[in-house]
Amino acid sequence: MNKKPKWLTGTVFIWSLFDFANSSYAVIVVAFVYAVYFKKVVASNLPIADFYWSSSINISMLAVAVLSPVLGAAADFYSNKKTYLFFFTLLCIITTALMYFVGPGMVLWGVILFIFSNIGFQAGLSFYDAFVKEIALPENYNRVSSLGYAIGYVGSLAALVPVFIYQNDPRLSFVASSFLFLIFSLPFFLFIKEKKKPLDQTGEKFNAVRVGISRVSNTLHHLKNYINLRTFLLSYFLYIDGVNTVIFFSAIYAQTTLGFTISELVIFFAIVQITAMIGSFLFGFIADRIGTKFTLELCLIGWLVITVVVFFINDKLGFNIIGALAGMFLGSSQALSRSMMTFLTPEEKKTEFFGFYGLFEKTSTILGPFTFGLVSWLTGNQRFAILSISFFFITGFLLLKKVKYPKAIIIENP
Repeated sequence: MNKKPKWLTGTVFIWSLFDFANSSYAVIVVAFVYAVYFKKVVASNLPIADFYWSSSINISMLAVAVLSPVLGAAADFYSNKKTYLFFFTLLCIITTALMYFVGPGMVLWGVILFIFSNIGFQAGLSFYDAFVKEIALPENYNRVSSLGYAIGYVGSLAALVPVFIYQNDPRLSFVASSFLFLIFSLPFFLFIKEKKKPLDQTGEKFNAVRVGISRVSNTLHHLKNYINLRTFLLSYFLYIDGVNTVIFFSAIYAQTTLGFTISELVIFFAIVQITAMIGSFLFGFIADRIGTKFTLELCLIGWLVITVVVFFINDKLGFNIIGALAGMFLGSSQALSRSMMTFLTPEEKKTEFFGFYGLFEKTSTILGPFTFGLVSWLTGNQRFAILSISFFFITGFLLLKKVKYPKAIIIENP
């Protein structure tokens, strides 16, 4: 009787530390401190501040949407996704540190630095995610992917410490974010080895952009034959839109609609990170028992219930409780999506298709904030805006039901 391969290895743990590292940026800049600081201080809390913020998100995500599939294809060709990840990580670290110098009225610089930092953060994720197939066996994808998110939420909790310490001067928390990202990403770059494959000696190797565009064009041409992958990506496009919109606007919603203070926001995010960490572990093991797809469907139902309930919540305690529930589904839905994508992706196109995975996530994030902002503007009420996000969870769920998993991964025409 063969012994089941060990899933928690030193390599897997070092890989997961990168999730710990980048979580400082996700919490301090994207979800919490810089989002509130930009609106209240940089843009003087003017009504147009939400438009500036959503526009910054959209521009950065659009840039990543264009870059991800092309660079992913080139990284597959050259077997150098680690190099791309290092470049984008450094871009995020440097621009985040420079946010220290952004003060009242410096809207343009505030927007520019956020755009470049978010490009660095988001573009790097596709290359990081693609390493799952190199460090784990297929039967361990759920647990490894879930571990990464769980460790990431530990990092999110750690990031709240400088937020609390520097609440009177939030600019110092941006420097702290850069430092945490730098220190805890170093083990990945020092110790994780990338599997190399021989270059195709066709002359294409001298033009990375042409290689990437050529391979992406070919993939798009044949994508109709990857039936499950195509359906899953469309589903993911919709439901992750809802998840990301909640991430981008949760702090602004809590502060604007419910009047949360910075200290209360720290407590709220601590609750979310703790339950997200628990959810990442718990749902990873549940998925091994009842199936990844079915578990992911349960998460989407949970998100739908949350968006409806938030519409009726009027007090901070109720919002903290629903935040705890959202945390359970936050880490699990992201981790299980990455696991699903790993199963459905052909080995020889893993980085390229993870580029498309990033493409769908980033383009969906353009639609979500726009919908939230438009509904909020038309109704003058953020409650209707959060309710409108339920559309993405409903349609994403219906498409996910059509995915055949794990069989019939690829159906190619002869």
